[in-house]
Amino acid sequence: MRVAAAFEAVAARFADRPFLHVLGETAAAYAIQAGPITYAAAAAAIAALREAYVGAGYGRGHRVGLMLENRPAFFLHWFALNGLGVSVVPLNPELRPAELGYLVAHSEIVLGVGCAPHLSKLAAIPTVAEDGRPPAAPSPGAVAPDECALLYTSGTTGRPKGCVLSNESFLQTGRWYAALGGLAALRPGAERLLTPLPLVHMNAMSFSAMAMMLTGGCLIQLDRFHPRSWWSSVRESGATIVHYLGVMPSMLMAAPPDARDRDHALRFAFGAGVDRRLHADFEARFGVPLLEAWAMTETGAGAAVIANRAPRHVGTACFGRPGAAIEVRIVDDSGASCAPETPGELLVRAAGSDPSAGFFTEYLKDEAATQAAWEGGWFHTGDVVRADADGHLYFVERKKNIIRRSGENIAAAEVESVLRRHALIADVAVCATPDATREEEVLACVVARAAIPPDRMAEAAETIVRSALEELSYYKVPGWVAFVDELPLTASQKVARSELKEMARRLPGTVSCIDTRALKRRDPSRIRFAR
Repeated sequence: MRVAAAFEAVAARFADRPFLHVLGETAAAYAIQAGPITYAAAAAAIAALREAYVGAGYGRGHRVGLMLENRPAFFLHWFALNGLGVSVVPLNPELRPAELGYLVAHSEIVLGVGCAPHLSKLAAIPTVAEDGRPPAAPSPGAVAPDECALLYTSGTTGRPKGCVLSNESFLQTGRWYAALGGLAALRPGAERLLTPLPLVHMNAMSFSAMAMMLTGGCLIQLDRFHPRSWWSSVRESGATIVHYLGVMPSMLMAAPPDARDRDHALRFAFGAGVDRRLHADFEARFGVPLLEAWAMTETGAGAAVIANRAPRHVGTACFGRPGAAIEVRIVDDSGASCAPETPGELLVRAAGSDPSAGFFTEYLKDEAATQAAWEGGWFHTGDVVRADADGHLYFVERKKNIIRRSGENIAAAEVESVLRRHALIADVAVCATPDATREEEVLACVVARAAIPPDRMAEAAETIVRSALEELSYYKVPGWVAFVDELPLTASQKVARSELKEMARRLPGTVSCIDTRALKRRDPSRIRFAR
């Protein structure tokens, strides 16, 4: 079954219930109408869009890019296209031309659908069809019949990888969520889920959207996270559930206590990465259980885990105990199973005859990476965890060279490849450094081609970052630039990542490490309005 067909079935049952709700703040940001959109109204809009796409010649085997931010239009276009067998590729409007050009070419989308602020970005890419141009015929077998979406994740070796996701993987995510029970029990037709997370990522596009859709709930999609107005939005929306990233509780706890801190209808919050030092205090102050969960774009709900039942081990980075549908191994570098309390890489697979049930189908055009991820019949997550004697899992760190900044996964290799082309840089290594607000920040250790005096380091760092901003999304560029004499190397002359990680902890605040975080801002000239 396709996602669109599942929506139609739910819409028939909950026709007069709200499917989407646009708050006033979000409506103002996007210059769209505020208020609810019922299942029946959404179904009618989807049907009209579907007919328009049919008339324009789009159908099975095509991929279409969606640069629609967190607008209701995202769902309407997605479901309309899905009903025709078209796969969608969510496109982040923060992408720079080179990044966007790669995704467009790699995914072979035949059409880009965007709101007015971003149409010029799409029009500048020659491989995206313009209005009125008939779509190119898809290559035979290029797009699988059951492909629902293509989501890109940061690759550890450079270019982002395209995760092919089936309709079944999306629907299974919704079914998994709906069946959780415990503190995360969903009431059909009664839940209102508020999320500021972007629809270009799996959490918002799959977990929250599918959970509400399959249970007749209402999805309240914010344009982004606004700490100052967050609780007003929660109260105004009547939200019963919120989704979060670890950075959000930290920002909310930084605000002074308020008499209305518990004045809300929230039953629970679903997310990951909360600062363990704040976890218990947040729950005590706001009266909301933060249910830490684990999943990846590749795993979907095929191997999702959540701490939705006692004991939750609050404040320990525990994300629950795997259910019966999941098999888990924790292994050391030799592949041997780790004893309880010993950290190792998390390997997962679905229980039963099909170990990849609910997982992604493949990395597009990268069979080698797909096979490597499934080496030995287990999906290798790249996350280091430990298990206690009772089977509860605790997150330790990422094994992959990935930086996690405000919910965005950033591949160090991608940033390094851009920085190495700068005239001032002889060599560079990028890694994460702890950040009190953003969880982690990007730090670049730079070996300069020529010695840079201390009084010129700030100028040089700014030059490097401004150059990187021309090729990379703002959140990927270094927030710290440290000028070093040499990089730590292994005996085989590769960067010693463990030593680099230790350097990244102590470098910020030193004379040779320049704080460039103030340069990491969204484009201030960007004006939001509806097409």
